[in-house]
Amino acid sequence: MSHRVDEKLRERAEVHAALGEPVRLGIVEDLVASDRSPGELAERHHLSSSLLAHHLDTLERVGLIERRPSSGDARRRYVTLDPRRLDSLLVGPTVADDRIVFVCTHNSARSQLAAALWTRTTGAPADSAGTHPAERVHPGAVAAARRAGLDLSDARPRLLDPAQLHDTTVVTVCDQAHEELDPETTWLHWSIPDPVPLGTDAAFEDALTALEGRIGALTSPPPTP
Repeated sequence: MSHRVDEKLRERAEVHAALGEPVRLGIVEDLVASDRSPGELAERHHLSSSLLAHHLDTLERVGLIERRPSSGDARRRYVTLDPRRLDSLLVGPTVADDRIVFVCTHNSARSQLAAALWTRTTGAPADSAGTHPAERVHPGAVAAARRAGLDLSDARPRLLDPAQLHDTTVVTVCDQAHEELDPETTWLHWSIPDPVPLGTDAAFEDALTALEGRIGALTSPPPTP
């Protein structure tokens, strides 16, 4: 007797099938913590460009990843995971919450919001800095933080000190800063669009929501079998 398979069940099965290949599972676990360029993924997983493209095509077909241009250099691409497709399957790495620094170009929005969210989520302090700090934290970031119950009223942009990059978890939240700094392989990168050019409440809310999702994925323990 035949029966019609539920569409959502079929979609879940496709995700499971895509993750049933060890290299693709490794790529997805890598992307839980950090966006990566195709070149970085090829190096980290010891893949030729053609084989990497095959794996990324498979992951993209089931909606697990998105490939989009860098906001710093449009010739570059970043591969971003959509964790909503994984639901309770997330098994990526967590990080120690004792020392972490969030970096962007101006240290006026994304990195400031990320540090405040990290502290609220983990209870541990977090640093933020910029490669070319602005004169002040953007009012849109301050307002978005306030709506979320965070206080950035005393926050001030500051220049990144190279000493901050040692013995700590480094997270770049800006494509331009990530590309400028020639990051170590241990760094994490979150390719989050800069809300400042648009300057709207919605743009800052989108950035805040994206940061909350990334921090939640990074700090949540793996599900219990």
